[in-house]
Amino acid sequence: MKININKNAFNLSRKQGIAIAVILATGIAAGGWILGSSPSNQSGEEHEHASHAESKGHADAEHHGGKAGDSHDHAKEHGDAEHHEDGPKTGPHGGKLYTEESFGLELLLAEEGGEPHFRVWLFQQGKPLAPSAAKLSATLTRPDGEKQEVAFKAEQDFLKSTDPIAEPHFFEAAITARLGDTSFLFIDTREEGKIELTDEQVKAAAIGIQRATPAKIKTAAQLPGEIRFNEDRTAHVVPRLAGVVESVPANLGQTVKRGQILAVIASTGLSEQRSELLAAQKRFSLAKSTYEREKKLWEEKISAEQDYLQAQQTLREAEIAVANSQQKLIALGAGATVSGSLNRYEIRAPFDGMIVEKHIALGEAVKEDASIFTISDLSSVWAEIVVPAKDLNVIRVGEKVVVKATAFDSKAEGSISYVGALLGQDTRTAKARVTLANPKMAWRPGLFVNIEVVSSEAEVPVSVLTEAIQTLGDKSVVFIKVPDGFVAQPVTLGRSDGKFIEVVSGMKAGTPYAASGSFVLKSELGKGSAEHSH
Repeated sequence: MKININKNAFNLSRKQGIAIAVILATGIAAGGWILGSSPSNQSGEEHEHASHAESKGHADAEHHGGKAGDSHDHAKEHGDAEHHEDGPKTGPHGGKLYTEESFGLELLLAEEGGEPHFRVWLFQQGKPLAPSAAKLSATLTRPDGEKQEVAFKAEQDFLKSTDPIAEPHFFEAAITARLGDTSFLFIDTREEGKIELTDEQVKAAAIGIQRATPAKIKTAAQLPGEIRFNEDRTAHVVPRLAGVVESVPANLGQTVKRGQILAVIASTGLSEQRSELLAAQKRFSLAKSTYEREKKLWEEKISAEQDYLQAQQTLREAEIAVANSQQKLIALGAGATVSGSLNRYEIRAPFDGMIVEKHIALGEAVKEDASIFTISDLSSVWAEIVVPAKDLNVIRVGEKVVVKATAFDSKAEGSISYVGALLGQDTRTAKARVTLANPKMAWRPGLFVNIEVVSSEAEVPVSVLTEAIQTLGDKSVVFIKVPDGFVAQPVTLGRSDGKFIEVVSGMKAGTPYAASGSFVLKSELGKGSAEHSH
């Protein structure tokens, strides 16, 4: 078996072509001088014939060091430096032309219905061959080392790759053609869409390079919510007695302590209650003196026992009357003792908190059931969640959640403390609550939030930072690092936890990519891709 390697596949630069041509020219001149000085020198006609015969024994690329397919006549029409250009020639179908000896092929990457495929036309001695004349296969090697085996099938007058050639078209293709007992190898290199940047330019553009890695991805359901008062620590303060406001030392938004005076009311009802207590206390004092006297007389056998027992009963009733009056005042929040003005009613804070509502003013007459203050302990708040029916299976009491503010960058962890049992008739949603600690008062009632509930957790083999993902057209891409630049790699994405995102296909673990600053690369690619062609 004979194996030929297409030398044209290893592209020569212009300078290399000139150097090879000079060396060949010098060798031919030296050979001619030696032959001319030999005793057995041929005649001029014989020497010309021998040179022409030697020329026929080489492929044009081997003889000239230039492109396959160049003719001798064409070489005579140009200077040597002009003749030896880089890269393969273009065939009649617009593809790259590769030749070795008398066999050659034309390779075209064409798009059909949005999917690019290789098309290959075969020829021998400049004449087209049937696509079944040779067996063709190719191996694509991409920058991350991934290899793709490409098979071909005959279609019309060309061979077509059975599978599409995925973007980016940045690879080295080793194409093997078997014609009878002879095999040919052609190397096609493509760097479509490459953004060329030096290390200094990458550093100046603040592009951070990282490698795709495995990660633990927590998938979460994100639901809307709103911060509300913790109703277990919110009170609507009412006077409990009608009266006229004498003073209001507390102000709206003020933080108050338990027992602190909020307002003072002059109340006739309170005056009556205190008068009742004072009268009960006087009766108790008299009953007590009478009891002690009767007890002493009974013990000395002076008074009858019946008088003693009657005094004892009167004392017990007086005690009950005093206790009853005291409890009434305690229930009103006025205290069990009477000091100062009988009608002075001091309204005090029931617990530590902030005054969030105030409906009272100096000199105003208020009713006993009027809501004059609302106090809330904002050290703890509720995040109320609106839960669609489809997400009720992941919302459970005790489930850990992350609450994120929509207006600023802040988040907190909490747990679900309540899930409504019923769906709203109009909204078809249920309500749930998360109790949040609020030591710095950052979570203010009325603030809109997003609540993330972790629904599953899984190890993924390949992940990248979410900020590395860019969109080109309708495709998600990651800019992977290649020698001297970057190339946009289309990827299929999966689960995300907000920081990392799973790459289902398109990248391998360990592939270097632009983790930060990828928007700069997208901008550069947009400048140079006004027209897309293969």
